[in-house]
Amino acid sequence: MSVKYKWDQAELDFSKNLVPPKEEKIIPVLSSIRSVWLDNYVAEAGELFIKKLVPKYFVLVGSASYNQDGTITLGTAEGGRRVVLYVINDFRVKGMAGYQASDSFNVKEMFHTIEHEFGHILHQNVMYPVDFKRISVGMYTSNWNNVSDYDALNDGFISAYAMSGTDEDFVEMISLMLVEGRAGFNAMLAGITENGPNGTTPDQARAKLRAKEAIVVAYFKDIWKIDFYSLQARTRASVERLIK
Repeated sequence: MSVKYKWDQAELDFSKNLVPPKEEKIIPVLSSIRSVWLDNYVAEAGELFIKKLVPKYFVLVGSASYNQDGTITLGTAEGGRRVVLYVINDFRVKGMAGYQASDSFNVKEMFHTIEHEFGHILHQNVMYPVDFKRISVGMYTSNWNNVSDYDALNDGFISAYAMSGTDEDFVEMISLMLVEGRAGFNAMLAGITENGPNGTTPDQARAKLRAKEAIVVAYFKDIWKIDFYSLQARTRASVERLIK
């Protein structure tokens, strides 16, 4: 793997106002990526798995990438070969100067992005079961950015962005279940107490999310020979070491 952090606008969108990464952020970011993402997949699936599937080229950007529709891009994965990670300059972990409890949000967002993009690489190699697409059929929307995460959860989606399409729904499930851990995911479901904007009842919303969880877990086991819950426990423990 190679990482490009020295500024080169040619690697990025010329129409965006972006900021270079601060040099002092590079080693903490990359060390954290290794401990939270790479090492845990290696422990569960072996080196051959990660060497075969991991993108070989990373580009780091200091700021977020703001879009015309008001959304923010935190990362992209292009063809499973090149990943761009944004918001590097907001990264602080426990022990770094100026770290506060509120910085834990940015740490989790970093790994939410990485696990999300790697989830795309997995399903681009082997597609997830078509049954996943049937769970929330008719509820996906291009206006997901006008929906709160709270309302999305009440309609059976783990995040508002998951409502943008089935592929995004699938990788958002992977990403947030890994980063929040099993207890965190269960707490999210327990917190569903109102009907969703589409009329989904709390019981229906929880049933949809449990059905999605089951397909994700089976997909990892059947296709990649990975115990998802073990990977989830490792990943959450690694995140907690950085923020608690």
